[in-house]
Amino acid sequence: MIKHLLKMADLTKDDIFDIFETAEKLKKYNKNKIEHPLLKNKTLGMIFTKSSTRTRVSFEVGMNQLGGKAIFLSTNDLQLGRGESIYDTAKTLSRYLDGVMIRTYAQQDVEDFAKYGDIPVINGLTDYAHPCQVLADLMTVKEYKFKDYKSFENLKLCFIGDGFNMANSLVVGGLTVGMNVAIANPAGHEIEQNIKEFAAKFPAKFLFTNDVKESAKDADVLITDTWCSMGQSDIEKRKEIFKGFKIDADLMKLAKKDAIVLHCLPAYKNEEISSEIFKLHEKEIFDEAENRLHVQKAVMVKLMG
Repeated sequence: MIKHLLKMADLTKDDIFDIFETAEKLKKYNKNKIEHPLLKNKTLGMIFTKSSTRTRVSFEVGMNQLGGKAIFLSTNDLQLGRGESIYDTAKTLSRYLDGVMIRTYAQQDVEDFAKYGDIPVINGLTDYAHPCQVLADLMTVKEYKFKDYKSFENLKLCFIGDGFNMANSLVVGGLTVGMNVAIANPAGHEIEQNIKEFAAKFPAKFLFTNDVKESAKDADVLITDTWCSMGQSDIEKRKEIFKGFKIDADLMKLAKKDAIVLHCLPAYKNEEISSEIFKLHEKEIFDEAENRLHVQKAVMVKLMG
């Protein structure tokens, strides 16, 4: 049983499928307006160094639907912003809260909070990993492509763009559930070396390339993300480097005819994805956004229930 969700490598295939089964039940409860106060009287602390639309709203609404409460904590609200150590903060908040979600820059901060605290920790996003988003992505793939979990093994996932948190987590998550995974990053903006080492355990299932066309060939699922993530200041330079790393109509011709397209949002149309392709695939993209709510509720139930 998992104690924290800090990165996708914390999860086995069985863990992921268990989260999906719970998320699917919770999604049906929402659809049928069935109350499910599984975390009644529980409180989640939400620490934000990076701002967000989907992360804050989905976690806060999710805790409300589960019968608990969520407290928003920015760095301005915490002594962390004035130099208090993670050790002291984790020890203190563990006396008040039943769990904490952290959205920040450094992965080590999330790891340290879990190490020093006595409550479950959920990574809401770091520069290294975005596990909640990737769980939502994979749940959406399942909804659109099959009902039997084993069918993951017959699908090809293609990610095009920056070798940042989304790419890192998609490689681990996709390979863990059995998918074929192709990643296309521009030189100098590649996935982390330890992610490549993880993928090397799946030589027949993994392709890393700087060629978007090679990665997209026969893909069942194409995924992209913004070229310029929060905190990255070299925006104009990055736009030049990432030219061509775009999901557009020409690239879609290389994928399978029934391929779906996902984007974790926010989307900068006509940069990483064309307006045309976004519009054609917006149903699955917004279903993907909704599934953040359901998988995160499942994770909170598993960790805090």
